[in-house]
Amino acid sequence: MAALRDPADGCPWDRRQTFDTIAPYTIEEAYEVADAIARDDRRDLRGELGDLLFQVVFHARMAEEAGDFAFADVVDAICDKLTRRHPHVFGDAEARNRGAIAGSWERIKAAERSAARADTSALDGVAKALPALMRAVKLGERAATVGFDWPDAAGVRAKVEEELRELDAARAGGAPERIAEELGDLLFTIVNLARHLAIDPEQALDRANRKFEGRFRRIEAAARAQGEPLEALDLEALEALWQAHK
Repeated sequence: MAALRDPADGCPWDRRQTFDTIAPYTIEEAYEVADAIARDDRRDLRGELGDLLFQVVFHARMAEEAGDFAFADVVDAICDKLTRRHPHVFGDAEARNRGAIAGSWERIKAAERSAARADTSALDGVAKALPALMRAVKLGERAATVGFDWPDAAGVRAKVEEELRELDAARAGGAPERIAEELGDLLFTIVNLARHLAIDPEQALDRANRKFEGRFRRIEAAARAQGEPLEALDLEALEALWQAHK
């Protein structure tokens, strides 16, 4: 990486990159790692993990050039963090004997945030650049650490019904911005329902996407076998095909 960024003999593309220009590639590489895992392609996973590691090296090198930190500092920082947050593994004999305690990870993180800032919020550290679905999960989790939460899934389910009614009311005469706001509230509540059901909403939605894609491709193939494209079929025929291939 140092050679690629060398001002005299390095690669022109690598030399002109900044943290801002590289960040989208970092996110893309993380998604490609997840895709290789979803496909259970271990050979591809090896390569994608290398690509992701390269992103870490790239950022660390730019930081080192600026005099901020180096790659070794990144490794030291994560080792220190893992040690602090696993007292049942790395702590004294008493902490190891107590074993893992439910919720301790978030409590330790909260204590770290409090030590770092005088004016803290339970929501500090939830990155604004996260995908909206993932950020909604983390915001709900953080709020729950200070007791701001529904007592059970039934309470969240009732809130879903309330948000649906508010969406219907907005659709009946609201401006597009109001409808979008109410739809966002509904989505946020559904994410919290998933949290109370101990379901990862990202994975649940991904499975639903894959299920829909598989069924849709099957009805496309069935329509072609009948000699008609999907767009030539009416809704009744489309529904019949869909039900036949569920």
